[in-house]
Amino acid sequence: MVSPLSPDPHEWSLQPNQQIERKKLHEDFGGRTQGGIGPSSRTPNVFVFTDPIAGEKHGYFDGWMPDGLFHYSGEGQYGDQRMISGNASILNHKQERRALRVFQGARGTVTYLGEFEVDEKDPWYEADAPETGGGPLRRVIVFRLRSIDATIQPPQTSLARLLETTRDQVEELPLERQLTERTFVNPAREVYEAERKEASLVQALADHLRGKGHAVNRQQILPDGETRPLFTDLFDRNLGLLVEAKGSVTRQNVRMAIGQLSDYGRFLPDATRAILLPTEPRSDLIELAHSQNIVILWPIGKRDYSSSRADFALE
Repeated sequence: MVSPLSPDPHEWSLQPNQQIERKKLHEDFGGRTQGGIGPSSRTPNVFVFTDPIAGEKHGYFDGWMPDGLFHYSGEGQYGDQRMISGNASILNHKQERRALRVFQGARGTVTYLGEFEVDEKDPWYEADAPETGGGPLRRVIVFRLRSIDATIQPPQTSLARLLETTRDQVEELPLERQLTERTFVNPAREVYEAERKEASLVQALADHLRGKGHAVNRQQILPDGETRPLFTDLFDRNLGLLVEAKGSVTRQNVRMAIGQLSDYGRFLPDATRAILLPTEPRSDLIELAHSQNIVILWPIGKRDYSSSRADFALE
């Protein structure tokens, strides 16, 4: 009597949504036992591990996006990420005839989501995210992965849910919705004291303008090719006034505000651009702002505002 052949331990047997100990997975199929990307030298597989809850706290929004694809941030903890090592193994998995298999979880028991492939038309893009440990912002690689046998899920991360409801490149938001660019780039960073001062300045100006019957809000801007939206500090529809606030009167802050207003202003070309500061700046900073066709505003007492341009007033 001939004994039946034992199943090949290297033959893929996991089904989507099936759980397995990561240690057991690597014992059977090879690949790195640590890290987010584990190409195997023993079997034709590239293993990808994602932890959306932990990642979102640090500016990594891995998961299903409104385009129906699974977006996955590449590896590399410091400096700009490069298309080498594990990142290259994802990009080139088809040419190397490897299956790309995605798991939810990074340690202990992980859940197999299914087999994916990089999107042929647009396989990856760049985004900003902080270095590990809350370091400076750098460029990260984000892959667009198309499902082969995984069940497509609705968007689940805060960024994905926001983009799902975004219909236009420029949209109005209530001023009270406290979204900033930090929310989707570096959410783990503590709010600086200067940012608290900026928020206080914006709220006081909004109250002042609303007292005059003005409609104020914020603008959410999503540039072409970007997946992280921009958020203005304040926009007055009555005056067509676009305001960027800074918590202290320094050259660095004025320069930064000029850059931000130039960025936002591309999408609001008819708006008057203004920098809101806590006190009157020195004359050279006013000249700098005026050279870029930007007015500077600052509060006088508790009920009024002064302008760096005699021909402009908050009326």
